[in-house]
Amino acid sequence: LPKHLYYHGHHHTLDVLEAVERIAQSEHVSEGDLNLLLVAAAYHDCGFLNGHQDHEQTGCDIARKSLPDYGFDEAVIERICDMIMATKVPQTPESHLAKILCDADLDYLGRDDFEPIGNNLFKELKHLGILSEVEAWNRIQLKFLGQHAYHTAYGKTIREPEKQMHLKKIKAIVSSYDS
Repeated sequence: LPKHLYYHGHHHTLDVLEAVERIAQSEHVSEGDLNLLLVAAAYHDCGFLNGHQDHEQTGCDIARKSLPDYGFDEAVIERICDMIMATKVPQTPESHLAKILCDADLDYLGRDDFEPIGNNLFKELKHLGILSEVEAWNRIQLKFLGQHAYHTAYGKTIREPEKQMHLKKIKAIVSSYDS
């Protein structure tokens, strides 16, 4: 992976894999569905190997090429790709499994490591030339957190309260820009 993936590196994939397991257990997902979720989590950002644009679609292309070698049939691969595509922001999960993957992908929004992980995302976006100023980043975070919704009972009960605390802090920071 490119060194500038301060957020979308292997550490993010490992974090999402752990969150998938935690949320799936809470959501009483079967072992077979958990395995599909773990595969989708492992592939959900692999498109970054080829760049950040449309990385979800690229990840599906990679999955479609490689997963048959591991015995996955076309129908199962499409289920996995549906989960991956649901993680594209704004997230649009329709299935229960896609909702779990989406919540796992943004699990950090409601955790105490929100700030350092967010700082890594800012650093990555800055490197890509998408953002350059902290003020613009905080305004984007304010809008994103305000529009984001968790999809699972786990996300709504366990992560949402802390996400709201982060939102409140960012609102205060952004309001200081306007005064």
